[in-house]
Amino acid sequence: MKFRRKSAEVDPAPETEGPEAEESVEETPEVQPRVGGPYDVDDVDEDDPTQRMDLGSLLIAPAAGTEVRLQVDEQTEQVQSVLIAGEDGALELRAFAAARGSDLWGEVRPKIAADFAQRGGTADEREGRFGTELVCQLTVRMPDGRTGTQPSRIIGVNGPRWMLRATLLGRPAVEVDDAEGWEDLVEKVVVRRGSNPMPPGAELPVTVPREGQLIERPTT
Repeated sequence: MKFRRKSAEVDPAPETEGPEAEESVEETPEVQPRVGGPYDVDDVDEDDPTQRMDLGSLLIAPAAGTEVRLQVDEQTEQVQSVLIAGEDGALELRAFAAARGSDLWGEVRPKIAADFAQRGGTADEREGRFGTELVCQLTVRMPDGRTGTQPSRIIGVNGPRWMLRATLLGRPAVEVDDAEGWEDLVEKVVVRRGSNPMPPGAELPVTVPREGQLIERPTT
């Protein structure tokens, strides 16, 4: 699959002289671009050798030994999220629309933590590979009727007019230092926002690929 890299548009600097020019330079914040992925579709080199599965708003590069599942809402028949499942864990991916230059992840993170607390769980912040993330614990009822603890790690990445939410489940949520391979899957994700106007927080649509992957329908 071919991509193009968006050309950078640089505005000419105003020709200002005197002390006002020096003050303007000091007050202008220096914006440091994020290095590495996840990527916007317009920022991927056309010669990028990575083979990705096209799921509409999400283009993913699953690793060997993993299976891609699309979780579908039974009532609406709409795809809710993408799940990459492996022997020791899983990665759930969802993308949302955001305002340009906004920090949607910073806005929704405390709301997610509050939701876990309301359900009797915990959600603690930590600094990870992609910035501030949430390490969560939630008590759930098992199929056999017993209760158990479900761990998860929620990673949020702000992009241009989008936010990617990646949730690690199973072993990569517990053994954080040994989850590099799963984090690599997050870094290789490409988000295709599209040009249609959408309110901040609206989920970007995921489509079923022509190849036909296994579709998982939630049991609850």
